[in-house]
Amino acid sequence: MSKLILPVGDRDHAQGPTAAPVTLVEYGDYECPHCGAAYPIVKKLQKKLGKSLRFVFRNFPLNNIHPHAEHAAEAAETAAAQGKFWEMHDWIFEHQDSLEDGDLLQAAESLGLDSKLFLKEMESEAHLARVKEDFMSGMRNGVNGTPTFFINSVRHNGAHSYEVLFAALNDAVAQL
Repeated sequence: MSKLILPVGDRDHAQGPTAAPVTLVEYGDYECPHCGAAYPIVKKLQKKLGKSLRFVFRNFPLNNIHPHAEHAAEAAETAAAQGKFWEMHDWIFEHQDSLEDGDLLQAAESLGLDSKLFLKEMESEAHLARVKEDFMSGMRNGVNGTPTFFINSVRHNGAHSYEVLFAALNDAVAQL
């Protein structure tokens, strides 16, 4: 049973109450089709569990298979600098086939970001270090594929279906 080495903290992108009884951490790749399939499942879990669930997303771009993944992660982090991480996160997963630079810039504009600042920060790779920090924390946790989930800091090795994740989250709450 693998435990999360880097605990969830202020540096993380999280949705849901800090005091939620269960925290679901995903190491994900924005271009990964399996992460794309997990995205609506996580949304459904969030809706079903409400304030009982805190969801955390950490970047784990698999550049050797997904050439746009790291750049998409940078786009999400660049949006985060303007207070719109989750909006960009959702846009990217809902448009996984549109991850070219022009697409990401259009997304930034449609989300109301300062497009000049967005472009400047993307070109200078201002947030690449953050993406790499997430990636390295995943490596230290034994993450080697995406999505990889941790429930209350324990690696989830089961399927990523709604039913299996829902049962695992409920089991984690029952163990408290």
